Amino acid sequence: MRIHPTDFLLYWAVKILHSFDRRDRSLKSFKPEDVRTILIISSTGLGDTLLSTPAIRSIRQRYPGVRIVAFLNSRNMELFADNPDVDMIIPYRGGYRRFFRTVMQFRNLKPDVALILHGNEPQATPYCYLSGTRYIVKVPKSPQYGYMLSNADNGISDISKAHCIDVRLKAASFIGCAAENRRMTLNVDEKDVAFVEEYLKGHGINSRNILIGFQAGAAKKFKVWPDENFIELGKKLLSTDAGLRIILTGAPDEIKQCNYIAGQIGEGALSVAGKIPLKHTRALIKRLSLLVTNDTGTLHMAIALGTRTVSLFCPTDYRCYGPLYDLHLHRVVAKERPCVKCEFAKCRKPFCMSSITAEEVFTVIDHDFLGN
Repeated sequence: MRIHPTDFLLYWAVKILHSFDRRDRSLKSFKPEDVRTILIISSTGLGDTLLSTPAIRSIRQRYPGVRIVAFLNSRNMELFADNPDVDMIIPYRGGYRRFFRTVMQFRNLKPDVALILHGNEPQATPYCYLSGTRYIVKVPKSPQYGYMLSNADNGISDISKAHCIDVRLKAASFIGCAAENRRMTLNVDEKDVAFVEEYLKGHGINSRNILIGFQAGAAKKFKVWPDENFIELGKKLLSTDAGLRIILTGAPDEIKQCNYIAGQIGEGALSVAGKIPLKHTRALIKRLSLLVTNDTGTLHMAIALGTRTVSLFCPTDYRCYGPLYDLHLHRVVAKERPCVKCEFAKCRKPFCMSSITAEEVFTVIDHDFLGN
C-alpha cells in the first residue's frame, strides 16, 4: 500500500514526541472532576456525525458545566450549529488543509480529554495529541496510533457486529457517560419549514400530496441502487395514487443523476438535488411520508426526524448502520454481500445492489406503512 509522504512524516514526528512524554495518560489516572474542556472529533460524513450525536448527548449529561467543542466536517457542520449539546464547532477542511492552524486552535482550547467518535486518520489522533490533550479515547483502537490512546481496549467483544451508535456510546462510557439513550439529535426550526413549504408550493405541491423521497446517491458507488430500479419503483408508486409525488433528494454532485431519474419517471417526480440548502433539507425530510434510500447520511437524517424509511443494504451491514430504534417506522431490504472487494475499495463495477429488485421494494411499501 502506497503511503503518502506527509503521513509518513507525521507518524514519525508524533512517534518521537510521544517517546519523550512521561505523563500518565491511562484512564486509571483520569479524574472527571478536573475536566473543564472536552474535544469531540466527528469529522467525516453527515451520517457519521448524526450517529455520533447520542454519544455527544451522553457526554453533555455527564458533564453539564463543561465546555464541549466539536470538530466537524465543514461541509455538513451547519446542520449541527443548533445542537444543544455542543458549545463550539471547529471546521475540518479535509486532509492536511489548515492542519497546523487547527492544532493551534486546539492547543488554545486546552482540552482535558478528547473523544474520537469518527475521525479521518491519519490526522485525527495526531490532532488530539499535538493539542496537548492528556487523555485520548477512541473506539475502535487505531492500529496505527493505538499506542496513543488512553483506553486499553475497545470494550466490545466483536466490534464488527456492533451498531455504530453503540460503538460511540462505548467510547463515551470510558469517561463515565451513560450508554442508554440511542436516539440521534437533529433539530428543525421554523425557518427550515417555511423555506421548504414555499419551495414545494412553487412546484405545485401542497399539504394534500403524499411525498415519497428517493435518495438515489451515496458517497460510495457500491452502496448505490441502480438508477433504473429507482425509475421502475417510481413509476409503480405513482400508478397507485394520483396525489402521490416523488421527490429526488441529493447533493450538488448528484444533480445529473437525480434529474435523469426524475425525468425518466415523468410527471409526478421532482428533483431537488442541489436546490435546497443542506440546513433546510432536514425540514424536507421531515415533511416526507416515506424515504426510500441507500445507506447514506439522508437515511440517518430520516431516522433522527421520525420519518418512515425503506433502506437498501447489500455490501454494508444494516445491523451496524441501519435503523436501531422506532423500528415500526423503518423497513430494511437487505441482501448478503457476494464478495469482499468493496471492503478494500477494489470494486470497479459495483453490481451487488442490483440484486435488490424494484418489485421487492414496492411490496414492502403499503398504504398502512405510509401512515395515511
